[in-house]
Amino acid sequence: MLPVIRSGRQTWNNWAGNVHAQPEHFHFPESVREIQQIIDSCRIRGKTLKVIGAGHSFSAVAKPDDEALSLHRMRGLVSVDRSSMEATFWAGTYLYEAAPLLASADMAFENMGDIQQQTIAGAISTGTHGTGIRFASLSNQVVAWTWVDGNGEVRHHRRDDDDLSNALSISLGLLGVLVKVTIRTVPLYSLTVTNERKPFQQAMAEWSTGLTEHRHLEWFYFPGSDSIQVKTMNETTLKKQHWHSKSMDFVKDGIIETVGFKLMSEIVRLKPQLSRKMTHFAASAIPTGTKSGYYHEILPTPRLVRFTECEYAIPLSSFKTCMEEMHGFLKAHPFYVHFPIECRVTAGEKGMLSPTQGVPSAFIAFHMYKGMDDAPYFKWVDALMKKYDGRPHFGKMNKLHGEETKALYPQLGRFLEIRKQFDPADVFMTHYMQNLLL
Repeated sequence: MLPVIRSGRQTWNNWAGNVHAQPEHFHFPESVREIQQIIDSCRIRGKTLKVIGAGHSFSAVAKPDDEALSLHRMRGLVSVDRSSMEATFWAGTYLYEAAPLLASADMAFENMGDIQQQTIAGAISTGTHGTGIRFASLSNQVVAWTWVDGNGEVRHHRRDDDDLSNALSISLGLLGVLVKVTIRTVPLYSLTVTNERKPFQQAMAEWSTGLTEHRHLEWFYFPGSDSIQVKTMNETTLKKQHWHSKSMDFVKDGIIETVGFKLMSEIVRLKPQLSRKMTHFAASAIPTGTKSGYYHEILPTPRLVRFTECEYAIPLSSFKTCMEEMHGFLKAHPFYVHFPIECRVTAGEKGMLSPTQGVPSAFIAFHMYKGMDDAPYFKWVDALMKKYDGRPHFGKMNKLHGEETKALYPQLGRFLEIRKQFDPADVFMTHYMQNLLL
């Protein structure tokens, strides 16, 4: 079967609408053989190829130059091995599909992020993560990769303590097109989530204890206010989320967020000087309470109001000092921003391009409503994060370039050697990637 191709200059946009492209062709393969043909064609013609995933990255990491490829037609659960607790997926499977498929086999991801719209391939390639000091990114849950490299060859590698595994872990799509991934899973579990509103200093005092007492800890700090939404999650008796709780989520997270927060955001966009007032209003209205359900019903939350985002990993040991400085500055020098700052934690991991660089880390995410000027705020964020040895999440907005990336990632040279081995003709090396890494 010949690959499905859409020719002509069609516009591609990411979810946030801040990255645009007009590739010459869009490819929608339905088999590994088709992917091989597409890669061979691009290599022969001297064209670059980019897998666009779900477009949920805020940076240009998924931006195609010449040709774009979607794995949308290569989705689903390939196999499960209950003896080893491993599951293999087609790489185009969306996370919101993957978790229920695992649940049907009484299996689960050990952790998930708070967005589940990404493809498995995209989430793995960019280092999508959740929160919890015992857990690393989704990339770290992969035990085997199958991909088609820049020579059109199908490759398979089983994770070991070797350079190729550490290059594949977060590869930014530079070693080839992922087609299948095998995930290390755990038995299906349920979580109880508790949301509380706490004063800044109280939350700070309880931070270190909370990291070890709870399976998951997440903060939403409202810039310049004295309130923090503290979100904790712990395992509970295995059970689905009750239909009444789901209905309330639909009303609260769907209708209220879509209508209420969207309206607030539009007011702030039109009158940015109201940002501080709206921030304090949102902080005073932090939702509290508990709910329980399967982990994939609890961990992800809908993101229905669009925004831009940058996120940095800093050493966990620097988090409290960083937060104190950030809090003091934002109280005295407010920006036109009303979105809360999201704070999460992860274990360190060995991936050559992991922002954690093997060290337990705090991830701090900054958001700006779509249509508002994020430049002054994100410029300040970038300068602050550099002070604390911050490394940007590759899927979020950042100003990294070759020399700076080399300084932050000591194994970058080795990664590029491996990349060149699997893509000697630079089929996957887009302009953005050249600026980022070379």
